[in-house]
Amino acid sequence: MKYIELLAPAKDLHCGIEAINNGADAVYIGAEALGARASATNTTDDIARLADYAHVYGVKIYVTLNTILYNHELDKAYHMAMRLVKAGADALIIQDTAWLQMGLPIPLHASTQMDNRTAEHVAFLQSCGIKRTILARELGLGDIQKIHKQCPEMELEAFVHGALCISYSGRCYASQHCFGRSANRGECAQFCRLAFRLQDREGNTLAADKHLLSLKDMNRSNYLEEMMNAGICSFKIEGRLKGTDYVKNITAYYHQRINSILSHKKDWFRASYGHCEIPFTPDPQKSFNRGFTDCFLHENRQNSFSFHTPKSIGKVIGTVKEISKNSIKVAGIESLHNGDGLCFYDERQQLQGFRVNKAVNNIVYPNVMPKGIKPRMSLFRNFDQDFHRQLMCASEQRTLSLHIRMEESENGFLLHLSDETGRKVCLDFPQEKIDAHSSQRERQVTELSKWGDTPFRCVHVDIATTREWFIPASIMAQWRRESIKAIMDQPLPRAIQKDTTLVQHDSTYPSSQLDFSANIANRMAEHFYRQHGVERTEKAYELQPAKEAPLMICKHCLRYALGYCRKEHHPKDDVLKEPLFLTLDNNRKFRLQFDCTHCQMIIYATP
Repeated sequence: MKYIELLAPAKDLHCGIEAINNGADAVYIGAEALGARASATNTTDDIARLADYAHVYGVKIYVTLNTILYNHELDKAYHMAMRLVKAGADALIIQDTAWLQMGLPIPLHASTQMDNRTAEHVAFLQSCGIKRTILARELGLGDIQKIHKQCPEMELEAFVHGALCISYSGRCYASQHCFGRSANRGECAQFCRLAFRLQDREGNTLAADKHLLSLKDMNRSNYLEEMMNAGICSFKIEGRLKGTDYVKNITAYYHQRINSILSHKKDWFRASYGHCEIPFTPDPQKSFNRGFTDCFLHENRQNSFSFHTPKSIGKVIGTVKEISKNSIKVAGIESLHNGDGLCFYDERQQLQGFRVNKAVNNIVYPNVMPKGIKPRMSLFRNFDQDFHRQLMCASEQRTLSLHIRMEESENGFLLHLSDETGRKVCLDFPQEKIDAHSSQRERQVTELSKWGDTPFRCVHVDIATTREWFIPASIMAQWRRESIKAIMDQPLPRAIQKDTTLVQHDSTYPSSQLDFSANIANRMAEHFYRQHGVERTEKAYELQPAKEAPLMICKHCLRYALGYCRKEHHPKDDVLKEPLFLTLDNNRKFRLQFDCTHCQMIIYATP
């Protein structure tokens, strides 16, 4: 039996509950510190409350502790992890190998920050007791299949939606180099979303004021079944900094997509329980997005970049038809609303936006008339006021299906209860049997169906008594209260087994030498690699910046994007006067190196 998991982000307790109500099978959330989103932290008490709510439905809670650790943080890290175990966390997502030295009684998941790209690397992690590996976003289906084939016991998790980093995760040092803010410490300054000039070795400008390292957002919703067949067991939505409306919409969307697949894929099942009532129509184009790409899943790089803007463009809703002094007439079929946010690309291909003060049919009255807008320009809606209102007012509910059968016992009545998880209880309630003077079945079905503010919805009641008996409503209400406690006291059949991660110290790391990109920032991590055959290590970049070091290693390639790929576009060698440089407004330069053998672009710091 195979299980598929939809893993949703949560920046806080409320967001996590909404993710669960909209179909998440698991939620990942930051702790008080040591997570790769330093501004998305939560108290242990809030995580405990989220775990209590989640576990009713078999939903799991994974806590992100995926930064590199410094020596002075090791003791703090251990005690924080143990508090999270006590709070009910189901797994910890880690980057630093020091966690593998601590003997923690909880499964550990290897964060994508561990640069999980090869079967050899994943096999090593498996030998060290890692239960799940979160794969690099850049891997294609063939790469995933190879890893799954060589490591069939390893759970494989992959991102399916959200923002994309330009660099392989865990191998980006640009933010640290430029701003003293380490991406490996949860403080990324989003260097890749800045505007650059691209220049050749003679200083000629090939592109100016373009966001040359900014990618579109991932959307793999059309390829979920392919990914399942390749070996993925968990689909991850990016977005621990996103708001509740984003999480609700995107989680509900993927929940419905997965349910559609499982309706015909009979050997796969959801990893959690419960029916989700979703009172809106999910649409990923109506949440923050920079346009969408499947991000190399099929080795297709075309149209994966977003050079003109790093901002949300949303959904195209029509074109500009006419412009008057204070209004714009739109040609399109989408309904427009007061408060909508619209945007367009001006003649310089700069994204411009405005708020709709009033909308009357297909005529919008902006709060301020935008400059540069002209007829026939495409209009996008990056904020849908009506959809936002629907999301905020929606009252989603997640319930467990319950079946009830009532029959007589020797001294009263028996209630048999079974829910969709497979739990069953039978309660014997002593009660005087009183003949009824009128039919009681309809009333008794109604009384036993009133599960109100509980996790259950009663889908069937069978009154299997041999004759009609009168039972007061107050008595049946008491039976319900005792019944809910009895069935909820039963453990879920697929409750996760928390175990200690066992490290096999006789396994050997694939390389005997490690440079700064291994991100070794503490004595326990260094000792870990020494135990596994590594003879030489370097300190992490954050502790000892390397001169002219590779700041990023990218699958995205500017030479390819501009039509100069030597493999696919076959230009003459002298077309580009290399090396090429990216330059910021402050004239700080970064040299580009192209590794055509591995289809990679490497960005170097320059003196």
